[in-house]
Amino acid sequence: MTDLIVKAAVKEQLADQNVLSDFYDALDSEVANLLADAARRAEANNRKTVQSRDL
Repeated sequence: MTDLIVKAAVKEQLADQNVLSDFYDALDSEVANLLADAARRAEANNRKTVQSRDL
């Protein structure tokens, strides 16, 4: 699986929190699912371009 998230950006966003390493894998999986769903919605609407409304 490709890393879709940037760990440093997540750490920066959650600066006041500790982040376990398995969180990054789970977050990466959630992002992958979100992207796949958005792509399916775009395709269902006969578009090749994924738009913000597909989220």
